[in-house]
Order: sequence, then structure tokens, then C-alpha cells
Amino acid sequence: MKNAREILQAKLLGASESVWGTELIPRDCLGRVQTGSSGAVDRIEVKSRHGGTSVLMLKSYEQGRKAFQGTEQDVILLDEEPPYGVYTEALMRTMTTRGLMLLTFTPLQGVSEVVKSFLEGELDAEGMRSAPGRFVVRAGWDDVPHLDEGVKAELLASIPPYQRDARSKGVPQLGSGAIYPIPESDFVVDDFELPGHWPRVYAMDVGWRRTAVLWAAKNEEDGVVYLYSEHYQGESLPLVHASAIQARGDWIPGVIDPAARARSQRDGQCLMDDYNEAGLWLQPAESELESGIYRVYQALATGRLKVFRSLRNWLDEYRYYRRDESGRIVKERDHLMDCTRYLYNGGLRLAGLPEETGTDWGRARRVTPESWMG
Repeated sequence: MKNAREILQAKLLGASESVWGTELIPRDCLGRVQTGSSGAVDRIEVKSRHGGTSVLMLKSYEQGRKAFQGTEQDVILLDEEPPYGVYTEALMRTMTTRGLMLLTFTPLQGVSEVVKSFLEGELDAEGMRSAPGRFVVRAGWDDVPHLDEGVKAELLASIPPYQRDARSKGVPQLGSGAIYPIPESDFVVDDFELPGHWPRVYAMDVGWRRTAVLWAAKNEEDGVVYLYSEHYQGESLPLVHASAIQARGDWIPGVIDPAARARSQRDGQCLMDDYNEAGLWLQPAESELESGIYRVYQALATGRLKVFRSLRNWLDEYRYYRRDESGRIVKERDHLMDCTRYLYNGGLRLAGLPEETGTDWGRARRVTPESWMG
């Protein structure tokens, strides 16, 4: 109950009984206040200006799931991340009232069961992820007006690297489980118009529930690769995906999940043949897992891989790309991460340029399917 007393109770009433009524609940609205055996407040009556009385009840996670049973509540606020059993029990208390539940916490426990329950939906236009009946607002230090840039820089420098995105951006902490434990600020850049002479290539990871495509361009002067566009769509036929790919440049070569040589999204045919017949230039990517991850990690760590800020799905996957306790990669929402690996498993060497004819750019001539196979 210590946290309840020092955080919520202090915000609602005041730091001690002598100053109750000086915080969020004004003195003239304050009714009976009931304290428990620990000395912490567990019940507050608040008078309404419209008549009647509202009741606030304070509980601690230490009391366990059973302490949250048996009541009907209109609004529940869970401050700091609760145990999953407490979260689900509290959620049930709003069933008959069609009530509202709010959770406010820094996700230092990583991708926990509570966090995952809010990550089942799709990204909306603002880059937030919403599951049915739930909505996520990620508030970072940049949203706090009383923190100036000097204070933020000082605080960030004092925090372990694996906690920085969790503390400053609200991204779930992955700690040693993160596959790429590199702050996004090190490689995310604002979108810009790519020079026409930069070679380009894309990578595909295919499936009926989700097909992902990722485009890369290379600045050959300094060797830096830029991930600049993405396609992220499920339950669509190859022709639909092919159309989206060609719209970004039908001259750009690509590599595809090597398993596509042996199966289709739906009927077992060779999927790579389906895409090539639709007008794409594809060859299978190399499939090395750990060596591909190492190459991507090296590129991110040394500044040779940059990502456009508009790639919301890529960034969302990056934030949760992790290993489990046994060291195995968690195969959840990793399609664009696989695409990134395909690019670094030989895909980048296929990057091509279109043929320049006057001021128009035509179909690629420097890279052809025949030259791939040769």
C-alpha cells in the first residue's frame, strides 16, 4: 500500500491528513475518508455539485487479484503496470457498467501479457496500435513541456541504453532480449527525396495473413543504405501485391522469402513463379538467420543503415523484435524484420538502376534476371 499512499493518495488528497483537500479533490467536495489498518486510505467519498456522492476506492496490487473481485465499477485507473491477473479481474469489474479502464505506466517489464493485450490491432494513421475496444497513447519526454532539452539530454545519458526508449518514448523495454538494442534516434531519419542515381532493391516476405515488402536505396558514395518504403497487407492475391510493388518502380529488382519457391499463399504452387508471371523480377533470398541478423546489427550500429521515419510498420516490428528466455527469436510480427535480413543476405548486391533516356527513367537494364542466375 506504500505506493498507493505516496502516489495516488497524495495526488487526490494531499501528502498528509493535515493538508487533505488541497490537491485534486477540493476540501468543500470531500466527504468521509476511510483508512485501513496500514494507515493508507482505502475509501474516499466525493460530493458532486450536481448532488449525490461518488466513491473512490484505493487498492494495492500486493493485495492480489481477489481484492479486486465482487464489485461493479464505472472507472478504474491502474497506475504502473499491474500483474496480468489483476488487470483481467479489474477489467471484469467494468462489464456490467460498460465502464472505462485506464492504465498509465512505463513498460519496463517489456512485452508482458498486459502489453501484448494492447498490441493485437493494426497501426492507425498516427502510428498508434489499437486492438478492439482498446487504444494506446504513447507519451514521451518530448510531450512533457516542463523538460527542456538540456534536462532530457542529461537524464538520457544517465539511463542504461536498453532502458532509454522505454523511459523516453514509452517503447516496451526488451533489455537483453532485444535483437537490435540500438536507440531509434541513432538511425531514424526524416524522409527526403532520393537521388535518381541511387541503386534500389526490395525484399518480400509472403503469407496469406500478411505479406510485407521493403524497399532500400544505397548511396554508393558513402555506402549508407536507406529503407524508404514499405508495403504491409494481408489476405490479398499476388496480383494485388504485385501492383503495389510495380507502382513504386517496375524496374526495381527484388528478392523473396526462399520458401516461396516451394509453396503459395494458398494452393501450394510455386509462389515466386506467380509473382514473376505478374511482371516482377524476383529471385530467392539467401536464408541464413543468425549471420543475416548480425549483418543488420552491424549496419545499424555503425550508421550504415538508416530508416525513413514514415515506415511505421517497420518501426513497430523493430520495437518488439526479441528473443525469448531460451534465446530463440519470437516469431511474431517480424515480416519486415525478415525483409531487412533478406536485403543483407545478398539482396543489396542486386540493387539496380534504370536506363536513363533523356530526362526519363526507363526499365532497368543494368540488372536482369539472366545476370542474377549467371
